[in-house]
Amino acid sequence: MTSPDSEPDPDGRWWALTIMAVAMVLAMTTWFSAAAVLPQLGDRWELGSTGGSMLTIAVQLGFVVGAVVSAVTNLADRIPPRRLVFLGTLLAAAANLGLLAADGLATAIPLRGLTGLALAGVYPPALKSMAGWFRAGRGTAMGVMVGALSLGSAVPHLVNGIGGLGWRSVVVATSVMTMAGGLVAELVGRDGPFRFPVAVFDPRWATQLFTQRGLRLASLGYFGHMWELYAMWAWFAAFATTRFDERSWSDPAQAAAVATFVVIGTGAVGSWLGGVVADRWGRTLSTIIAMGASGSMAAIIGFLTDAPTWLLGLLSLVWGLTVVADSAQFSAMVSELADQRYVGTAITVQLAVGFSLTVLTIFLVPVLRDGPGWGTAFAVLAAGPAIGLAAMIRLRRSPLATQLAGGRG
Repeated sequence: MTSPDSEPDPDGRWWALTIMAVAMVLAMTTWFSAAAVLPQLGDRWELGSTGGSMLTIAVQLGFVVGAVVSAVTNLADRIPPRRLVFLGTLLAAAANLGLLAADGLATAIPLRGLTGLALAGVYPPALKSMAGWFRAGRGTAMGVMVGALSLGSAVPHLVNGIGGLGWRSVVVATSVMTMAGGLVAELVGRDGPFRFPVAVFDPRWATQLFTQRGLRLASLGYFGHMWELYAMWAWFAAFATTRFDERSWSDPAQAAAVATFVVIGTGAVGSWLGGVVADRWGRTLSTIIAMGASGSMAAIIGFLTDAPTWLLGLLSLVWGLTVVADSAQFSAMVSELADQRYVGTAITVQLAVGFSLTVLTIFLVPVLRDGPGWGTAFAVLAAGPAIGLAAMIRLRRSPLATQLAGGRG
C-alpha cells in the first residue's frame, strides 16, 4: 500500500506553480513601492535617514502583526489559501494607493504598516497553496515561490527606472499589479490536492523553537539570513545611486533603479537554484553555499570604492543571486523538525522573530552609512550569514539532519 509520503506529486503541479508564481510577482510589488521612490518622497516630505527607514520598517512590522494574527485566528484554515491571497492583495493595493493622499510620515507610516499586514495574507497562504501540490519537489517549489517574492520586490525599481516616471506613477502601477496578482491567484490558480492538518497556534509550544536543538539551529540560520536580506534589499538602490553618482553618470538615480531591479530580481534565479540543490543534495548544503557567498559579498562590496563598474556589477549580481537563495529552506527545515501538531506555531514564531530582526538592520544601515560609510554599513550585515553558516554546519553534522529533505540533510 502506498503511504502518503511516497505518493507521487500530481499532474498539473508545474502549471499550478507557474500561475501562483506569476501571481506572487505581481502581488508583492507593493512591498517596496515606497522604498523604490524614497529619493522623491524624501525631497517631498523632507525625510532624513530615520524617516526613510521607517517607511520600510513599518511594512516589516505590519507583516509580523499580520502573520501572528493569521496564525492565532487560523485564517489560512478557515479561508481557502487563494481566496485569502485575493483579499490580501485588495487590502494591500488600497493601502498603497493611500500614499497618494499622504502628506508626510504621520499618514504614510500607518499606510505602510497596513500594507505589510495585508501582505501577510498573501505570501504565507501562497506557499501553503503550493505545498499542497508538492512533496518530493517541495524544496524546488518553495524556492520558485521565494524567487517570485524576490522578483516582485524588485519590480518597483524597474517601474521607477524606466521612462523617468514620477513617484505617483510608481504607486499606481504597483497597486494595479498587486490587484492583478490577486485576480490571477483567485481566478486561474488552483490549490493542491495534498491536505494538511488544521494548523494549531499554541503559545505554550512557541519555546520549542529555542529549546529543541534542531529547531534552534534551523532558526539561527533563518535569523542570520534575515539580518542581511531585507536591509540589503531596502538600501541597495541608495548604494547604487552613490556609486553611479561618483562615476558621473548623467542620471545616476535612474541607472541605479534599473540596476537595483536586476540585482534584486536575480534572486529569483537564486531561489530556484537553492531549491534544486536542497532537493538533490540537502537543505543544509544549500543554505551553507548561499550564506557563505552572500556574507562574503556583504563584507567586501561597500569597501570597493575604486573598483571598476563591471566588477561592482558582477559582485552585486552574486550578492543578489545568493542573498535570498536559502530563504525557503529554513521554513522547510522547521516543518520537518517540529512536532507536527504545532508546525504552524513554530513557523509563525520563526517568521515573527526573523522579520522583527530586519527592523534593526534596516535602521542601522543608513546610520552607519552616514558615519563610517557604506563599507561598514554592509559589513555589519555579514555577521548574520556568519552566524547562520555556523548553525547550518552544526546541523549538517548532527544526526537530526537525517530528518531533512528525505534524509539528504
